[in-house]
Amino acid sequence: MRLRIGVFGFLVCGAIAQAQTPAARSDSGPPTVTLADAIQRSLQVQPAMVTAVGNQRNADAARTSAFGTFLPSVTAGWSASKSSQSRFDNNRSVLIPPTWNYGFNVNASVDLFDGLRRIWNVKSASAVQDAADAGYISQRFVTELQTKGAFFAALANQELLRVAQAQLQRTDQELKAAADKLRFGAATRADSLTAAVDHGNAEVALLQAQANLTGAQATLARQIGVSGLVQPAADSTIPPLPDTAGLLAAAVDNAPLVQQADAQATAARANVLSARSQYLPTFNVSFGDTRSDTTFGGGFLHGHVTRWTFGASLPLFNGFVREQNQVSANVTRDIAVATAADTRRNIAAQLAQQVAALVAAYHQMDIAQANRASATEALRVQQQRYAAGAGLLLDLLTAEANLTQAEATLIQARFTYRTTRATIESLVGKEL
Repeated sequence: MRLRIGVFGFLVCGAIAQAQTPAARSDSGPPTVTLADAIQRSLQVQPAMVTAVGNQRNADAARTSAFGTFLPSVTAGWSASKSSQSRFDNNRSVLIPPTWNYGFNVNASVDLFDGLRRIWNVKSASAVQDAADAGYISQRFVTELQTKGAFFAALANQELLRVAQAQLQRTDQELKAAADKLRFGAATRADSLTAAVDHGNAEVALLQAQANLTGAQATLARQIGVSGLVQPAADSTIPPLPDTAGLLAAAVDNAPLVQQADAQATAARANVLSARSQYLPTFNVSFGDTRSDTTFGGGFLHGHVTRWTFGASLPLFNGFVREQNQVSANVTRDIAVATAADTRRNIAAQLAQQVAALVAAYHQMDIAQANRASATEALRVQQQRYAAGAGLLLDLLTAEANLTQAEATLIQARFTYRTTRATIESLVGKEL
């Protein structure tokens, strides 16, 4: 009697929990976003992308400034003053009251030769601009990779939620069948208890799947700059396996990270030559025009002084500052060259690894689909055997668990294939 009351109470609690647990999202659930829209949104709101764009702007401004050093520097000034005291004119023996004095000057100067420093600075700035452009491309694909990862994770959790819902429905039917057989004496109490425990585990799995989906949707919403939750648009299409034969050969040189590292090494080499130019003399020329008078009349326009100045300078000793700058530039160059070589090797190793993982994930999907078909058929056979009284409940529950695992494995295989493909696209800097 106690056993029957316990089983009845467990079934009632399970029914209440099932009634309180939503089986699916309603129409008023989170807004839906497509993959293309999610990528576009993330490129606009992610701080790393804003930083990459800012680096491009700074590099472009620095390059323009480097070219500007070939142009003369021009300054202009104007002044007006009035004294509170009168002054005595000795020539005319008269007292002149306070008057306004006006002045205007224009100065221009340019370096004729500076040891080729400006040329090397322009080359360094151009290389920095190339590095910023490559860095932008690299960051764009990294952001796309992060967005695709969040999108595919939410999509996989949506599918896993449907698997958990289907599992709960199957266990509910099995629980009812076991209760009916127990009532008619065709099954033991152990079968009924086992079915109740399996039903409870399915409820727990559904709750966990719903929690995982909520977390994945929140992560996707944050990635694309949306408050709350966002659900990905369902997409069952799987892109085909790309041609990986010639991918490794041409992808390394064109990888954004490799191009960025090479550009940084080029800039570092130019900085070394720029530092060496400090040992050469500098020749410059300047022009000045100064005008002053007490009125804005003809005297102000014609009374002026013009000055041309030619100069040369050569620092003979400045406390070993030039030597320190030279050593610092050489060290930076060596580090940049070593970093560029290591980046090339790292990209090649990652591509080889990811391509192998992509091929394995693609074939794993085929195997997972075959396993799901086999598990579906095995469950159908066990359901018929148990309904006819020729099979055991344990065999039925085992077949059900195998089908659930096969479906989860297929979902994981698709997620792995999609994310691995996105990782390769991020490394090579182009769509496959």
